[in-house]
Amino acid sequence: MHVNQTPITYFIIKGISDDPQLQLFIFLLVLLIYIFILCGNLTILFACQDYNLHTPMYFFLGNLSILDISCSTISLHKILIHFITGDRTVSYTGCMVQMHMFGSLGSADLLILTAMGYDRYVAICKPLQYHMVMKTGICAILASACWVLGFVQIIPLTFIVCHFSCYFSIEINHFFCDIVPVMKISCDDTSLLELLFFIEGLLTMILIPFVLTFVSYIFIMQAILRIRSSSGRRKAFYTCSSHLTVVILLYTTVFSQYLTPKLSSTMESGKLFALFNTAAVPLFNPIIYSLKNKDVKMALKRSCVMLDPKK
Repeated sequence: MHVNQTPITYFIIKGISDDPQLQLFIFLLVLLIYIFILCGNLTILFACQDYNLHTPMYFFLGNLSILDISCSTISLHKILIHFITGDRTVSYTGCMVQMHMFGSLGSADLLILTAMGYDRYVAICKPLQYHMVMKTGICAILASACWVLGFVQIIPLTFIVCHFSCYFSIEINHFFCDIVPVMKISCDDTSLLELLFFIEGLLTMILIPFVLTFVSYIFIMQAILRIRSSSGRRKAFYTCSSHLTVVILLYTTVFSQYLTPKLSSTMESGKLFALFNTAAVPLFNPIIYSLKNKDVKMALKRSCVMLDPKK
């Protein structure tokens, strides 16, 4: 294979499919999904402005919606631009920025879900201490820590990728710049990056938040099972069912995307899991939280009445 040892100034994004007959379908599908992601998550953010929803749960939910919008915009915009302009190139700097932003936002997303799991743990297991533990200042510190840690812990990975000196190809077999597909085309020694990716990426950014969330739900389930009345158990489970659904959905796709064996065929399947992770999950989040949540529905109704008093 030809090894490109000249300085890289741009990459070519291969996209989801090379089939010309599928390009229009892919464009319309991604555009429709992205519009729904924007509308759904902006609706959640709008509802969270309601005074009755100024609680820790909806504060974290608002952060999650911002992360979903940002992550989807960063990862999906190239598909839309490619179809409109026909340009599949991305500058070297733009690729590194996109890679860092996507990794940071994805990591912060998992950490926010972990904070939401802790919030549900305190609400169900320690209801009398809830307002004392989950104060506004503490919630702000937790959310800020999630954002900062998400952006900081991806820096070493990005730093190593930025110092790759040669590539087998300038075509990235993905629909955006991600660490794994960029690493696949590098002819440099990637053993250090692979080790760091496993230790920091998988353990710190994925497994640790997963374990913390899992432990929170062990205590939650134990507390629910100790409730004697069936109505009380249903009410307690209802308060965390939306969050639990989102956690299961997100971690299933993340584990499938990053913990699959390193085979030649996994890049194609990885693109499908990445598409589901960056498009379907942010789309389902507002649906899960709004359709099952009476408080969100009532907040939207009150907001509509305030905008149009004649209704």
